[in-house]
Amino acid sequence: MTSHRKHLVRDLNHFITCYICKGYLIKPTTVTECLHTFCKSCIVQHFEDSNDCPKCGIQVHETNPLEMLRLDNTLEEVIFKLVPGLREKEQQQEIEFWRRNKVKESPDEDGPICKKTRVDEDDDVKGDGDYHRSDPQIAICLDCLRNNGQMGENIVKGLMKKVIRCSTRVTVGTIKKFLSLKLKLPSSYELDVLCNGEIMGKDHTMEFIYMTRWRLRGENAVMEYGAIRSRVRS
Repeated sequence: MTSHRKHLVRDLNHFITCYICKGYLIKPTTVTECLHTFCKSCIVQHFEDSNDCPKCGIQVHETNPLEMLRLDNTLEEVIFKLVPGLREKEQQQEIEFWRRNKVKESPDEDGPICKKTRVDEDDDVKGDGDYHRSDPQIAICLDCLRNNGQMGENIVKGLMKKVIRCSTRVTVGTIKKFLSLKLKLPSSYELDVLCNGEIMGKDHTMEFIYMTRWRLRGENAVMEYGAIRSRVRS
């Protein structure tokens, strides 16, 4: 017979507590650049004063780190199942908070719970694949550099559909991740994205590149990409 090993909640605290407030993660929110997770209110407040991850120190975004946050609803459900009474406690505290701040201004409203539902629905919309759907859009042609590998070897191939449509707030880093997935690029290769022969920084947005490169020069929105094998230290 197989024996079932029991684990105490405190054994898992390292994975379900917030690095900032040291409490259990409430509305767990992950930084997409480094995948560290914090309470939503904690990380939003932190980004009011800094653009760096509070845990690893990596720069999340040059101008707007809030764009790089995503809610983790699955982790939230796991935490509520692991910690007895945490969900009820948080709901009660939220009700009391809205009551103190007099959110219920008219008798037609259903109270704080209804307000909470609307907030969560908005968050869910931001967490899906149409996060930037209300932003201004831009069409970009992604061209593969010729003979972009070492010794003239073509490491990456061209996309079947070169033109993509995306938000002007999308960063070069996101474009690089998109290309890596589409081209199934091995982790041993380093991908660069270029505009007019100049390598673009990962935090440059499409709007910034459009305003400083394409618009001023009257050029089409074309970017090039290529990959080289990363150097492995012996």
